[in-house]
Amino acid sequence: MAIIWLIMLCASLGLMIFTDPAAAVNSMITGAHGAVELSLNLMALYAFWLGFFSLIERLGLSRGLERLLRPVISRLFPSCDAETRKFITMNVSANLLGLGNAATPMAISAINRMDTGDKKASTDMIMLTVISATSLQILPTTVIGMRATAGSANPADFLFPSLIATILSTFIGIVGVKLCAKIFDRPRKNRKAEISTAAPLGNVAATQKPRRTRVKRDRAQKQKRKAVKA
Repeated sequence: MAIIWLIMLCASLGLMIFTDPAAAVNSMITGAHGAVELSLNLMALYAFWLGFFSLIERLGLSRGLERLLRPVISRLFPSCDAETRKFITMNVSANLLGLGNAATPMAISAINRMDTGDKKASTDMIMLTVISATSLQILPTTVIGMRATAGSANPADFLFPSLIATILSTFIGIVGVKLCAKIFDRPRKNRKAEISTAAPLGNVAATQKPRRTRVKRDRAQKQKRKAVKA
């Protein structure tokens, strides 16, 4: 993916330099100035919310959030432990506030705890990825901050359409993961069931062989005793 972006960047810069070098230089300077200005304006916003989540975690309020969202998270992530659910809760909370960058480290920590060394991703991993990607947002603070920085007269006028769009996307993503899990997890469950049922039969067969040999030895010893007495 990085190579594709590099090719697109080099191609666009090459075309601008050959067509209008003065405009290319001005656009690069203007873009760099705008990027620095936007990053400085958003720095305060992210510093506030990251500090807010750090304070919540240190005060132990994250456990309260985990208890509040436990009914939903336990249904979506049935095989996760309490610590993993805490990271998932913080990830969902950050996404609800529109802080995608703040939610990413928490999602990575949760997925690392879900990792069991299997080559394939588990259903819980896929579910967390989909929920993070669809990003249900009640208050998209990042977008509001960017619109305010760009000089929007009403930077929060998109809240209702954004809420509807994120609710629908998250609902469709969750339903899709559940359906795919039911379809693609059946062969795995059937294989595990076959292995679990075949293993005891193998053990029984293995234990029956020494019993048969013992019976044969006992019969042979009885026949020898009868022959000696005769």
